[in-house]
Amino acid sequence: MTDLQRRLPRSKQPPRRTEMHVRPTAPILPASNIQGNALMVVIAIMAFLACLTLGAVSMVRATAAGWQSQISREITIQIKPEDGLDMNKALVRARDLALTFVGTRDGTIMDDDATARLLEPWLGTGLDINDLPVPRLVIITIDETHPPDFTAMRALLKEEVPQAFLDDHRTWVDRLVSMARTTVLVGSGILLLVFVAMVLTVVFATRGALSGNRHIIEVLHFVGAEGSFVAQEFQKHFLKISLKGAAAGGLAAATLFALASYWQSRSLATPESDQTAALFGTFSIGFMGYLGIFATMIVIALLTTLTARFTVIRTIYEIDLIRSDPARTDGLISD
Repeated sequence: MTDLQRRLPRSKQPPRRTEMHVRPTAPILPASNIQGNALMVVIAIMAFLACLTLGAVSMVRATAAGWQSQISREITIQIKPEDGLDMNKALVRARDLALTFVGTRDGTIMDDDATARLLEPWLGTGLDINDLPVPRLVIITIDETHPPDFTAMRALLKEEVPQAFLDDHRTWVDRLVSMARTTVLVGSGILLLVFVAMVLTVVFATRGALSGNRHIIEVLHFVGAEGSFVAQEFQKHFLKISLKGAAAGGLAAATLFALASYWQSRSLATPESDQTAALFGTFSIGFMGYLGIFATMIVIALLTTLTARFTVIRTIYEIDLIRSDPARTDGLISD
């Protein structure tokens, strides 16, 4: 207040201006409606199926790689029993000969109890190995990166221990690699189909939800709002919807894998767990699997957001065409 205003009587002082309060603007689109909720459910379902397929393919690939690595790390020496053969001496001799080669790490002779346990599913318990012509085994652990010369090892064993037979599991490894590649290829094909279905479903569901808000686009455009502003507002709205739906589906799939892995770890050495592990391997998808689920969630959110933006821009373009020539309505999206 100036000195002149202080000297004037209160009745002659100019009235004070009332402070202006700006009312917060409401969002252009309603935070929740039927179209938005339906789209969120569709996105959640497709995200769950896509993440579930991605985790399954990752699990199969990891299990096949583990099987291949386990078989490739070991070779087996079989010694057939013969009359007059000192089996224990032959086993020790075969093990020592194999360990002389570069690329071998350790050798283990399977004793009578271990051999009997291998035959229990077929011959039952209480077996006397000495009364049966059962081959005895020597397990040799090798270096996968620098394996030994199997041809030279096989020739040396044949010369020193004629009853010995070297099995390097090459046939099993080749079959397992072929099976693993086929399984991963089939799983990748299924994953690709799921992603294509997800893309189409999300795109059409987003466009369907936007068609219900076409009148909002028209009103904003008629009052002079720029196309980029309208597209940005719809983009923000559908980004929130897609993030919620993708997060719900992705977290549901990740929780399912985590619970399955927890159940398997808590039920080790049980018939149910053993049969499940034999059929499907471990349910642990690892860090890369969970990272793939997170990436799938981001892709779905971006896909929905870009679809919303392009649809709004196309709608504004169609409105301008109709305004310039009302007869040009063929092929345009109707309400």
